[in-house]
Amino acid sequence: MSANLRPSRRRSAPAVATVAVVAALALTATACGPEDSNADSEPSASKSSAPEDDKKRDLGLPEKLPKDLPTSLKDLDKWRNGAWKNWDRDEWLRQAKEFINPIIEDLWDPDRMKDADGNDREVDDGEIDDGGSGGDNGTGEDEGVTDPTPARVKAEQVKLPYTKSSPPVGKVFMDTPKGPMVCSGTVVTDPAHPGKSNLVATAGHCVHAGKTGGWFRNVVYVPRYNPKGLSNAQLETAKQKDVAPDGVWWAKYAGTTDHWIKEGSKAGGGGAPQDFAVMKVQPENKKAGPSLQETVGKAAKVNFNTPRVKGISGLTPHGYPAAPPFDGAKMLSCTGKPGRLTIDPGQPTMYRVGCTMTGGSSGGGWLTPSGRQLLSVTSIGPVQGGWLAGPRIGKDAKGVFDAIAKK
Repeated sequence: MSANLRPSRRRSAPAVATVAVVAALALTATACGPEDSNADSEPSASKSSAPEDDKKRDLGLPEKLPKDLPTSLKDLDKWRNGAWKNWDRDEWLRQAKEFINPIIEDLWDPDRMKDADGNDREVDDGEIDDGGSGGDNGTGEDEGVTDPTPARVKAEQVKLPYTKSSPPVGKVFMDTPKGPMVCSGTVVTDPAHPGKSNLVATAGHCVHAGKTGGWFRNVVYVPRYNPKGLSNAQLETAKQKDVAPDGVWWAKYAGTTDHWIKEGSKAGGGGAPQDFAVMKVQPENKKAGPSLQETVGKAAKVNFNTPRVKGISGLTPHGYPAAPPFDGAKMLSCTGKPGRLTIDPGQPTMYRVGCTMTGGSSGGGWLTPSGRQLLSVTSIGPVQGGWLAGPRIGKDAKGVFDAIAKK
């Protein structure tokens, strides 16, 4: 399911064939995006003047920028100073070929976070054959199988307060053509930087709109959002430390699969079997300091081996559901033995569990009983709720992960 949609006063809201996006440009504000980007289209840093290097650091951008950066760094300043509010849909679609995410200090204040809508993708149960195709299709594998609809499992609130012993889960905020929206995300380990990861796993649709759009803008990650479990009414006047105790982390790089970019759809299951994304983040203040993993206290290891369903004792999706009856303020989870769901016979069969979480939980990590491994992220769920499905992340997802991790 995509990020949740709920009324608010600000409402507006995955082979190695991988799309790795370089944070650089800065021209629009939304949570959807069009064509895939070319991560190789970057001029050498030596072409930048000293003032430009200073400006890039000030904006939290990487040293290398895309060749098609419109008019040097002046546009980035315009974006940061409010031009993102004046986006035009056609212009946004054109510019969103590159992941553009300059840091805008204090943009995501507690009030704006509270009002962000869920960016969820829902399916109608009528679109899915839930009769179950039984067995393991005679091949000893899960592919092409759809098991009967799982029983509803009531989402339970994660124990308060959220501390370093809690699941390494938080909220992902982004600006989209429809306005500010929200998803969920999980801090994951980085093999190249043991114990010091700055990587976050989420759903592809939480950073890119799929076949009808492009990359979203002003994408940030807030670990352990609302650790005391305050109500939305209380969040209106809450201090920053009670909303974002570990700070706001801006996505410097983001990547999702080619399949999601080419086939991802707002409704239904298009692109869902590879609806996976990775972000490399940095603190809003851009100051050198502890990594995200060190700050949060833990991270989950992504398992790209696509374990067979019968070998999994249980999976626990986590997230911040925001569609009714939930309000997006608290972290919830569901635990159950996963079943199989085939959306596209040409793509990997998905995992599915019974769960009443709704929109806003999209992108949240599916952790093993130990909480040490992540096997999937929430992608879709039915309009009426009752179950969630996530991709069996494999070689395509690993291609995305490796490309972003080495940035």
